[in-house]
Amino acid sequence: MPYFLTFQVVGWAEVFSRKVYRDFILENLTYCRNEKGLYLYGYVIMSNLIHLVVQQKDGKLSDWVRDFKKFISKKLLKLILDNPEESRREWLQMIFEYHAKFTKRSGVPIAIGIQFWTHENHAIELYRPEIIESRMKYIHDNPVRSGIVEKPEDYLYSSARNYAGLKGLIDVDYW
Repeated sequence: MPYFLTFQVVGWAEVFSRKVYRDFILENLTYCRNEKGLYLYGYVIMSNLIHLVVQQKDGKLSDWVRDFKKFISKKLLKLILDNPEESRREWLQMIFEYHAKFTKRSGVPIAIGIQFWTHENHAIELYRPEIIESRMKYIHDNPVRSGIVEKPEDYLYSSARNYAGLKGLIDVDYW
């Protein structure tokens, strides 16, 4: 069963305004398609979040989500915080540390030091074709609603290009 997911950066920090970080996400989505049994039906990478329509071949989507978010956050934090060329490094670190202070597990605050993603994935099971279509339209129209492009297929970091018959930055699985 396909699911609609949203992975949001804490504090709405606009990490993905940098091409290098968007490309890193694409590389890892491609790896997951090729090596981790992920069906990637649709995606959009906005400045502070990622929307996906995905399905796991073995049905263990929650395991994939956990592993993907953990891997991405570790690598992106390293790319951001260890890079003296990143002009927003201190500001982003402050955001990540601030949000980590308010992380709660079992109702007890814990000090984890730094947090990249929010804990909620906003998972919606897409059990009918018209629901899949609705979520795909929502994903693809996101850059249009944000005023970035006029047409969904003009936004490079979206599967809208693939569905419009154009060359996308990565391959997707058509539903």
